[in-house]
Amino acid sequence: MTNAKPHKIVLASNNAGKIREIQALLPNYSIIPQSEFIQSEAEETGITFVENALLKARYAAQHSHLPVLADDSGLTVDALSGAPGIFSARYAGIGASDQDNINKLLMELKDVPLAERTARFICVLVLIEHANDPVPIIAQGIWEGRILFNTTGANGFGYDPVFWVPGHDCSSAELSADLKNSLSHRGQALRQLSALLKSDGKW
Repeated sequence: MTNAKPHKIVLASNNAGKIREIQALLPNYSIIPQSEFIQSEAEETGITFVENALLKARYAAQHSHLPVLADDSGLTVDALSGAPGIFSARYAGIGASDQDNINKLLMELKDVPLAERTARFICVLVLIEHANDPVPIIAQGIWEGRILFNTTGANGFGYDPVFWVPGHDCSSAELSADLKNSLSHRGQALRQLSALLKSDGKW
């Protein structure tokens, strides 16, 4: 008797960093970037991470006709009233690079002392079987930390080089991939998702 092939799941993103992290934490599934089916991306018109994740999932499912996993994640900073939040990927404008976003964040926080630079990464994952799936599987994770004054570390992506990790005295970008996955918001959400999939007979 042979083992069943892994389920194919389209990831509603072309972010190589996210694809690597998700594939590592869901080894029993084959994660496919949505670029194999469509070059455009969903318009993120929601006001919450959950709404935007659902929009991205349904958009990718309409074009791929496969189950879709969508991730909407971002950084919220208390001293900035929760910004950049859902606009994390485009904080410095549409098409902004990771460094552009980091530069804007550090400028906004330039006069804020370390004790008041509390922040957290938030990740919401939505998994749907098809575009009109009425019962999406939703998981989320939260990773608490602080924003550093300068970038440090060469691993990770996004705001990792300025996100100080409590208990490790380093930035997220200085963690190994395995350690980051064990701590991060996305790692938490994926473990929650994996548990939900195991309890759902369809998956």
